[in-house]
Amino acid sequence: MFDTLLPVREIQGGRRDDLPLERLLDDAVPTVMRGLAGDWGLVQAGLQGPQAAMDYLRGHYNGNPVHYSWGDPSTEGRPYYNADFTALNCEVRRGQLDQVLDDLASHLDDPAPPTYYVASLLVDYCLPGMRQENDLEFAAKGVQAPPAIWIGNRVTASCHYDAPNNIACCAVGRRRFTLFPPAQIHNLYPGPLEPTPGGQAVSMVDFRDPDFERYPRFREALAHAQTVVLEPGDALFIPSMWWHHVQGLDPFTVLVNYWWASMPAWIPTPMHALYHAIWTLRDRPEVEKQAWREVFEYYVFGDSGRAAEHLPEAARNYLAPFDEVQARRMRALLINKLNR
Repeated sequence: MFDTLLPVREIQGGRRDDLPLERLLDDAVPTVMRGLAGDWGLVQAGLQGPQAAMDYLRGHYNGNPVHYSWGDPSTEGRPYYNADFTALNCEVRRGQLDQVLDDLASHLDDPAPPTYYVASLLVDYCLPGMRQENDLEFAAKGVQAPPAIWIGNRVTASCHYDAPNNIACCAVGRRRFTLFPPAQIHNLYPGPLEPTPGGQAVSMVDFRDPDFERYPRFREALAHAQTVVLEPGDALFIPSMWWHHVQGLDPFTVLVNYWWASMPAWIPTPMHALYHAIWTLRDRPEVEKQAWREVFEYYVFGDSGRAAEHLPEAARNYLAPFDEVQARRMRALLINKLNR
C-alpha cells in the first residue's frame, strides 16, 4: 500500500539554528528535514545499537515513576480497542523507566513480543539534563514547546490528529509516517471519542490490511495520503490537525517530539467546543442545524472582524479580539451558564 502513496515534501534543514519555523507554519504542509537531530547524543548512541541507546537513557533517568501501555503479544504492537470498541486492548501500567527498558531488552529478538509503549513522557520530568545535547532549542525562538519522549518496540500509533503543531524527531530506530490532510476525516472512519488509545479519536482502518468492503471511502483517503520513513536523526513537521499514522519499524524505537499551539495558553482547545456542539446542535432538526451553520459562519468561521465591524468599539464585548482578561470573563460566563 505504502509504495503507491505520495512522498512527503523534504527541505534542507540540517542545522537546528536554521529551523525554518515561519516557513513551516506559513506553508502548513508536512515537511521532512533530514538529519536535523543527527548530532544528538541519543541518536549517536542509538546508531551503536539498542543497548547503547538504553544505557544512554538510563544515564539520564532520575527515578520518577512513568506510565506506559502494555499489551500481550496478541496486540501485535497496536494499542487499540477490544472487539466491541468499549475498552482498550492494552493496560496502562505505572513503573520505573529503567525496568521498562530492561523488559524491552529481554524481548528484542522475539518475533511476537508484548507491546511496551511509553508515550508522551515529558523529558524534563524524567530525563533531566538530556536536553543539553538533545534539543531543537525552541525557547531560543520564543516558542514554548517542552519536548516529550516516546519509547517502545514495534508500536503502531493508529491514525489520528493533534490540535497543536508538531515536530517529531526520530531518535532511535526507524518510523514510517502516513499523513492525510484534515479534510480526509470523512474518509478515515474515526472511532469513538471516548475512550481512545492516546487522547484523540483514531481511524478504525487497520493500515496493515485495509478492509475496503467495510471502509470503502478509505480508498479516497489514500489518494490524498503522503508517506515517509524517518531514519534516526530525521525530523518531520506535522501541521495542526493533519491526520498521521505512525509505525515503529525496529525492535527498539525512540522518538522525541515538540508540540506547540498557534494560540496563547489562555485560549482553550477547540475540542471543548466540539463536545459542546455535539451536545447542543447535532440532534436538532436539519432546518435548525442549517440555520446554526450560518450563525457559526458569521461569528466564527468567516472573517474574524466582520461581526463587530459595524459596532462601536465600546459595544463589541466578546466580538472583539480576545486577551487574557476577556478569556477569564468568558470562562466564568460559560461555567455560570452550564451550572444553571
